[in-house]
Amino acid sequence: MIADYLSGFPAFIAHFALAACFLALFAVIYTRITRHNEFDLMRGGNMAAAVALAGSLIGFSIPLAATVEYSESILDNALWAGVSLVVQVGIYYMARIFLDDLSGRIERSEISAGIWLGAVSIAGGQLVAASMTT
Repeated sequence: MIADYLSGFPAFIAHFALAACFLALFAVIYTRITRHNEFDLMRGGNMAAAVALAGSLIGFSIPLAATVEYSESILDNALWAGVSLVVQVGIYYMARIFLDDLSGRIERSEISAGIWLGAVSIAGGQLVAASMTT
């Protein structure tokens, strides 16, 4: 009887592990493409860097969760997670267009720049996730 309840456990582990790996991969890629070093800045108490990174991680995790929910297989999940990663990286580059010297502002701890980047990342992630349902 308990085995019936746990029949989906292997699929849970597979999808969760895949999502965790993609989230880690996104964090590595994101922190490499930005012109500022988020972790060094955060160690120094830079709130703008913390808000920007947190928003970017949340912005990616929203469509990542949708890939788990709507995928039909682990391969389908991985493909859409990859698409989400590429789009979220693109969102970062688009955010830079609208706010001059975005990384410099974050390095100078301008919280408005961190909020801007975090908010754009979250909004973009929500749109990506919603687009997966069609």
